[in-house]
Amino acid sequence: MEKKLDHIVYSKNVLEFVTVANEFCNQLESVEKLSTRDFFSVATRILPLLYIKASVLPKTEPVLDESIEKTVYEEDYLRIQHALMIKIGRYDDFLEVFVPNNDLDQKEVASSISENLTDIYQDVKDFLFAYRIGINEIMNDALFELVDAFELYWGQKLVNVLRACHNVLYGDNNLDEDVDFEGHENEVGEKNNSWFNKFQDQWNEEDN
Repeated sequence: MEKKLDHIVYSKNVLEFVTVANEFCNQLESVEKLSTRDFFSVATRILPLLYIKASVLPKTEPVLDESIEKTVYEEDYLRIQHALMIKIGRYDDFLEVFVPNNDLDQKEVASSISENLTDIYQDVKDFLFAYRIGINEIMNDALFELVDAFELYWGQKLVNVLRACHNVLYGDNNLDEDVDFEGHENEVGEKNNSWFNKFQDQWNEEDN
């Protein structure tokens, strides 16, 4: 199988997406370490980055006969969603106005921050698992499936849940005094946003 590093899967846009996607997954997998405020602060910063980096991913065509094996199983999905629900607490539910295939009936639909984020996590994590295999053909097809799913599904979920997270963070909520579903008081810290500052510094250096 092809091993050349000039393959499209090693292009700048793909590598930058992998960096942001990996941090997105890491934050969700360690969400119990965040305070409620820090969680929403991280979400409102990383979600736009994830969208931007996904929107400029190159389009490829599949080269393998079979689809890429999925590695995020139901138990993984439920574990991530449960941890998010505990952390988000009473802010999890929100009303979504824009729902695909619901153009004629523009009624508000109940939605969930934890469910939307876990749906995004599932597609992104499946891609990262396949990408880390290091075989160009597998990486290529994983990229194809990721971009296709972004355009059809999780890209819309991302912008929907970003609106909900923005509303919680900048709304009339005292997040510093909130407790999660298990009753543990949250502690506020700045160290969990250090990844964003490093990424922003890298962008500034490239612009200069």
